[in-house]
Amino acid sequence: MPWTKDDYPVSMKNLDPDVRNKAIEIANALLTEEHYDEGKAIPIAIDKAKEYVANHKEE
Repeated sequence: MPWTKDDYPVSMKNLDPDVRNKAIEIANALLTEEHYDEGKAIPIAIDKAKEYVANHKEE
């Protein structure tokens, strides 16, 4: 089941909303396209989302 901005893993609860939304997008892609399991997809998605948001703050 894909996550949404209203239904996401508990580990994403305290993230900045921009980071959380990007992490949800990345985690869903990792699960469906790359066939990662949730335990690996979530931390990877959070790290990549933080990096993405930090690099795109000015936009």
